[in-house]
Amino acid sequence: MKSSQRLALWFLLPSFCFVALFSIFPIAESVRLSFYRLILTLPWLGRHMVGWENYSDLFTDPVARDSLATTLLFIAVTIPLELLLGLAVALVLNKSFRGRGLLRAVVLIPWALPTVVSSQMWRFIFNDRYGLANFILFGADTSRYLAPLADPHLALAAIMIAEIWKTTPFAALIMLAGLQGIGDDLYEAASADGATAWQKFLYVTLPLLKPALLLALLFRTIDALRVFDLVFVMTQGGPADATNVLQFYGYKKSFAEGMIGYGSAIAVAVFLLSLALSLVYLRAFTKRSEQAA
Repeated sequence: MKSSQRLALWFLLPSFCFVALFSIFPIAESVRLSFYRLILTLPWLGRHMVGWENYSDLFTDPVARDSLATTLLFIAVTIPLELLLGLAVALVLNKSFRGRGLLRAVVLIPWALPTVVSSQMWRFIFNDRYGLANFILFGADTSRYLAPLADPHLALAAIMIAEIWKTTPFAALIMLAGLQGIGDDLYEAASADGATAWQKFLYVTLPLLKPALLLALLFRTIDALRVFDLVFVMTQGGPADATNVLQFYGYKKSFAEGMIGYGSAIAVAVFLLSLALSLVYLRAFTKRSEQAA
């Protein structure tokens, strides 16, 4: 091995150690614990190897199935809206106009806010006595005020709104980077061929923006699968488990009920689901690119 390559490895070693300590080790430990029956609230029972029992319990657990359905519904609603709104924002920010730099900074504020802070803000907005949402809908007529976070039919929608508000700027940022990589000469050539604005968007912008769209889709799907802060602050999984997403259910099993083994199995299931969806996205994108070529 050349001396330059050895030197590069030495420089990369701290990063490898950091990744191993804070990423690989926790994943491996979660997988290991998922094969044990370990209950913190009953420590005298000890730790027992149960093999795949936690996973079989997970498949037969009705609350886990409902939590998975809630999680998938959350993804199916929020991700398309975030990508559509993010694309619209990116298209606006890609134009040249006075104050564009200030607008770009303002648009990123929701994403830059800590999730706990934005969750508290939206909890106040949806408050049933003094919330801004009720005031906008019903004015001073407090007799008509709703309690979205206490309504099983509205609580999940309220969390979805908060999630879309916070993470749309992230999708917009990724797609803005993709738009800036598209040369003006392509649009000039399309204009010379008589293409309309819609045709330019359909046949020039979208095909060249696919890598950025895929990246935004991957990141947002993985984040949506492990949504936790919004649920923890706004509803605690209620009312009546209406917002009990899979990640929060795993937290409750691990730390509220002390079932570390079962909670670890849920965490592993979330990880495998994220991996499977990512592979499906990549496969679909690769297959479509090959057909286009």
